[in-house]
Amino acid sequence: MSIRHKIALTFINTVGHIHAKNLLDHFGSAEAVFNTNFAELLEVPGIGKVIAGEILKSDALKLADEQLEFIEKQGVQVLFYTDEAYPHRLRNCFDAPVLLYYKGNADLNHQRIISIVGTRKATEYGRQLCKQLCEALAAYDVLVVSGLAYGIDVAAHKESLYQNIPTVGVLAHGLERIYPPLHQPVAQKMLGNGGLLTEFPLNTVPIKENFPQRNRIIAGLSDATIVVEAAAKGGALITAEIANSYNRDVFAFPGRTTDTSSQGCNFLIRTNRAGLISNAKDLIYCLGWEEVQQNKNTEQLQMPLGLSAEEQKIVELLKASPVQIDELSIQSGMPQSQLAMHLLSLEMQGILVSLPGKVYQLN
Repeated sequence: MSIRHKIALTFINTVGHIHAKNLLDHFGSAEAVFNTNFAELLEVPGIGKVIAGEILKSDALKLADEQLEFIEKQGVQVLFYTDEAYPHRLRNCFDAPVLLYYKGNADLNHQRIISIVGTRKATEYGRQLCKQLCEALAAYDVLVVSGLAYGIDVAAHKESLYQNIPTVGVLAHGLERIYPPLHQPVAQKMLGNGGLLTEFPLNTVPIKENFPQRNRIIAGLSDATIVVEAAAKGGALITAEIANSYNRDVFAFPGRTTDTSSQGCNFLIRTNRAGLISNAKDLIYCLGWEEVQQNKNTEQLQMPLGLSAEEQKIVELLKASPVQIDELSIQSGMPQSQLAMHLLSLEMQGILVSLPGKVYQLN
């Protein structure tokens, strides 16, 4: 399937992402769509006479040729939704774009991807949260996604770069420009450790309507969306709502009830649209990510002081690997009622952590 025809499919008026996918399912390739006839087009679900006529008279192939020239000069990757390199998480979203333009070196199918979003009018509180979050996440081999906007977005990108975390900016316009222009230096650095991604072709300007579309990609790329600061209205709340519609995890940092820049976060938490986190450790716990541990063979293997014989036994059993509570009960010879009491004590002391599925591991 030629890149030219893939791009051209996105330039047909009245054919959006859903119609494009129906056409591909029916004809098998983008090239076949352009080599069909009126009667065959009408057989495709959702394709009526108006859309069929638009496909046949479209100058989409000519517009695609203009894109190809820029793509070849700038080293832009074209990611079609049937390609292996297309982001798998995003592909699972019903309204995923049929085609993406990407420039960078980050793996968009990275094992762990989070989105960090928030208000354009970030306070020092929000910037510090971004800093602390990225500092802690640096040990977890993550990819950070945001929107390269003012405020929390660019703070997340900058802190990620500082911590050597790959970071991808999702744009609401074509790749030939950076908006806002002030973020050009940050965007340039991101190309060396991360990248820039958009569904919008060359010469698309950043109009208001493009930003909610951009936000669905931010939400769809990620395992979880973290809202750092958000006012009562704004793009961050839209991103959180979209993430929830995709059944993705959403977390928010709470703020004081008097802080207008945290009203959105507090609303998300209060209405159970987001889980409350106060630091990166809360996030790691909720996502069930295994902590990257360093210097494993020294102090971490030493038995903590002041433990009961039962607690020491549990610690010994968890040294090799995480263990599910049923198996831990069998291995320790303790009934679950007694075991649960000791596990809670060890967790309160910070010696172990509980993972999803009643699995426990040493901290």
